Amino acid sequence: MTTSRYGEMTGKVDREDLEETVFSRTGAPDDDVLTGPAYGEDAAALRVGERVLVASTDPITFAADRIGTLAVNIATNDVAACGATPRWLVPTLFVPDTSNGLDRIAAQIDGAAREVGAAIVGGHTEYADRTRPLVSTACLGLADRYVPTGGADPGEELVLTKSAGIEAGAILATDFEELLAADLPEEVIDAAAAGLDDTSVLPEATVLRERATAMHDPTEGGALAGAIEMAVASGVSLTLRRKDVPIREAVAAVCREAEIDPLRTFGSGALLAAVPEGEGIEVVAELEGEGITAAVIGEVEATDEPGVRLDDAVFERAPTDEMYDLWE
Repeated sequence: MTTSRYGEMTGKVDREDLEETVFSRTGAPDDDVLTGPAYGEDAAALRVGERVLVASTDPITFAADRIGTLAVNIATNDVAACGATPRWLVPTLFVPDTSNGLDRIAAQIDGAAREVGAAIVGGHTEYADRTRPLVSTACLGLADRYVPTGGADPGEELVLTKSAGIEAGAILATDFEELLAADLPEEVIDAAAAGLDDTSVLPEATVLRERATAMHDPTEGGALAGAIEMAVASGVSLTLRRKDVPIREAVAAVCREAEIDPLRTFGSGALLAAVPEGEGIEVVAELEGEGITAAVIGEVEATDEPGVRLDDAVFERAPTDEMYDLWE
């Protein structure tokens, strides 16, 4: 589906609508707000004494089999991508019925929170008249050095960790397993599904936060949308080379079977970072030394019209995530 001015749409609200209806309505002014609502910025930065408190919130309604795990990871990723250590979680759960769904989701949230070292400090839980559960999680953490999405400068290099489409591959392999099973081996589907255990970017963010000038975790719309958000937030152009973008074999296989571009669909698990010119290869080596695969996928350039050049195609708007059509 495509976005339109307040018409029926699926996915993120477009930049123009956000600027008109949301970003101009931010309540009372506060001098301790260092970064507030802005396109491409997934977390707020707040001055608290000598440190910066980073806060973010994110909803999720898909990946029903592992929604609790993914809900924690996408929320903590936004905070980690700002250079902070995720510390506190406040989840809100809407579950469809009184079966074991609540117990399963709560257990997943607890396990994922323990994995990233975050405490669950509050929240809200209720039964709702829904066909799928919804989990919206707020995350807060402290940073010594805040890293925005909009900090990329011309001449810098772009690094992407792990793989594009990890989250999409895992959702396809769990929510749409029957669709894939007719043509793909079980081991390929299982390998893609295992991506749900690899959607946290806290390990690579911890490595990158001392060097990176900008970081962003691609979610809805994938690596391409994430790059566009970074470009617009930074006021630059990003040049990407598709051949250099890492894509895991299992992810490529399930996306190909579902006729989805892995660069244009849910991308949690990867981290996009801008690093100083000439440091890309060194940063990749440092990440790989920590057991995290990564690649230099492009460069930052000056421009009067922020956007992304992917090979020969130019994008100024984030694409609608290609997976939404599968839920129609």
